[in-house]
Amino acid sequence: MEVRMKTSLRNYTTKALEECTTLELFNALLQYTGDVAKERGYNEGKKKLYYISAEFLIGKLLSNNLINLGCYDAVKEELAAAGRNLSELEEFESEPSLGNGGLGRLAACFMDSCATLGLPASGVGLAYHCGLFRQSFQNRKQCETPDYWLHFGQESFLHRTDRHYDVHFGDFTLRSTMYELDVTGFQSRSGRLQLFDIDTLDERLIHNEIDFDKTKIPQNLTLFLYPDDGDDEGRLLRVYQEYFMVSNAAQLLLDECVGRGSNLHDLPDYAAVQINDTHPTMVIPELIRLLVERGIAMEEAIEIVRKVCAYTNHTILAEALETWPLAFLEKAVPQLLPILRHLDRLVKDKYEDPFVYIIDDEERIHMANLDIHYSHSVNGVAALHTEILKNTELHPFYEIYPEKFNNKTNGITFRRWLMECDPALAELITGTIGDGWQKDAMELKKLLEHRKDETLLRRIVEIKKENKKLLADWLYKHQGARLNPETVFDVQSKRLHEYKRQQLNLLWAIRTYLDIKNGTLPASPVTVIFGAKAAPAYTIAKDIIHAILCFSKIVEEDPEVRPYLHVVMVENYNITAAEKLIPACDISEQISLASKEASGTGNMKFMLNGAITLGTMDGANVEIAELVGRENIYAFGASSDEVIQHYAKADYVSMRYYRKDKALKAAVDFLTGKEMRAVGDAENLERLRHELLHKDWFMTFLDFTDYCETKARMLADIRDEMNWAEKMLVNIANAGFFSSDRTIAQYEEEIWKLR
Repeated sequence: MEVRMKTSLRNYTTKALEECTTLELFNALLQYTGDVAKERGYNEGKKKLYYISAEFLIGKLLSNNLINLGCYDAVKEELAAAGRNLSELEEFESEPSLGNGGLGRLAACFMDSCATLGLPASGVGLAYHCGLFRQSFQNRKQCETPDYWLHFGQESFLHRTDRHYDVHFGDFTLRSTMYELDVTGFQSRSGRLQLFDIDTLDERLIHNEIDFDKTKIPQNLTLFLYPDDGDDEGRLLRVYQEYFMVSNAAQLLLDECVGRGSNLHDLPDYAAVQINDTHPTMVIPELIRLLVERGIAMEEAIEIVRKVCAYTNHTILAEALETWPLAFLEKAVPQLLPILRHLDRLVKDKYEDPFVYIIDDEERIHMANLDIHYSHSVNGVAALHTEILKNTELHPFYEIYPEKFNNKTNGITFRRWLMECDPALAELITGTIGDGWQKDAMELKKLLEHRKDETLLRRIVEIKKENKKLLADWLYKHQGARLNPETVFDVQSKRLHEYKRQQLNLLWAIRTYLDIKNGTLPASPVTVIFGAKAAPAYTIAKDIIHAILCFSKIVEEDPEVRPYLHVVMVENYNITAAEKLIPACDISEQISLASKEASGTGNMKFMLNGAITLGTMDGANVEIAELVGRENIYAFGASSDEVIQHYAKADYVSMRYYRKDKALKAAVDFLTGKEMRAVGDAENLERLRHELLHKDWFMTFLDFTDYCETKARMLADIRDEMNWAEKMLVNIANAGFFSSDRTIAQYEEEIWKLR
């Protein structure tokens, strides 16, 4: 689709571009891109997708929108002619704080692909004012402050609408306001995010970093994403948030469908709802309630909603399969209780296994169980993950509903994660195989015809080196950290969680430090880069961050070690940081305990940009290995079956590994040794060491030796530049399968059926 604006950027300012402030230029560009999107139009149809998600980690939008709308080069040239640089506007833009990790980033990629594929779709969620939090490091510890991403005087891609809904809670009612944000499709029309807020919000409630009165729901409801749930007040607030989200989504859906001609009996012909993890689960009883309120019989309403709703499971971790005390719902949303008890009674009348009940003996409601019973599709997000759900974690449900279970391996949008963040590599690919890959990512396989082309391989290596210099420059400006681009960049950037095992990477780094002190050098000098936020109430995760920062300080100040090993942690890791790290990465750390990572999407982004995976056979790593061949990925560790057996037998004891492995023991003891105590907090360090020695629920020690040996092999192999470059090319060429366009096409064909 080629739509050209009749005007230039100059027509959106009141003075010459040369004379505009950065703020004036930025605001003009937002108006410009908004008009281009409107001229192209929006994807419409009889049936529409409502993708409900607690988070959308959309990242900065200016460059992404200019690329998708086909305006990037023209705008860049017009600015350059006026002596201005588009990059200064890209840096000036604030990153919307509407998401946190992989769940939210996946939702953002999916909305991009829906728009690109021409599907009528909206992402529905909440318009958070302060996001998760802004991370800073003080005294080598994580500190959290509000992320005020909406700035006075600066235009936003988020636009207020005149759509409002009343949302009724137990003893009060809140009136919502809907905000919209255009999701531009690549060479296509746009979709939208439709995010809800309240006008009664009061940011003055926040004090002492991110503390606030959690009981004042009319003033705090959309302050933060995932408010601290370390107490009942915080957990209850999450219930209020989730119901506010789904009640607005349900009312919006019904109004829009009626507007398109639905009589509500035929609602499945007009709407598809995708429940992204369990946060939006209450949309099921809420839709049933609203349909009954509008005159549809209860049993018919249940069947209508079942045909409309589909559920994506993103994890097997118990903490992410939400359960809530029924008393919470009775206080917050008593109008749902009769429906929930009715739905539970239907299940209990039919099945005897308590595992599949919606309400258990302790009067807790299991949200995933509700999703599985009362939706028509249940999908995992990687082949291994889906098999684990079917065969172990959700096996009783699979026995009941085998036809519901299906796999939809996650994907990423190549527009942001290659065209935008690694333009030199994107240009090289287009010059080599043409631009067809931009719309059909599987065309990247054409690169395999050039895998022995030394000129191409050398250029791939040159681009990687250039990206490493760009990252080094950015990180110095960002936080004053100095990196040596001539070293191997070994990157682990993802949410901080014990199952993702940043602690394993840290122990390797400590072992390497001790080896260097004893005269044994790594095959290649290496810079270990971490990027991660820990949930404010997740004590051990914050202890891991503290240990990383303490160790980084020790290495930084040791002239004997510094030439061979460097450790740095990126402050306030977000999409902006990811767009710098990913193109510069040599080694992609994907080291979760096998069976615990549902999919991962960082692994796909790093692969697409030519990083080589160091990973367990977990999540989508399995599919990466199948695509690139075992010679182009460095796999290590126990298999998912072995891990599951360890849990079943309860036979993993971390202390046994500690006692028999001298290198492991030395690394673990270093955590509380004199060097670490000199720069760190003994309480935090001792708690982390105690956790590893006496619990280690995610089996860090199980894979330690194999991990160290495998990484040593990588650091030796990377010295053969041409052989490594061929591995890079093979990874890039096989990344096409992980396009979110492919994932969304499968959702559409097999679940949504919008067209």
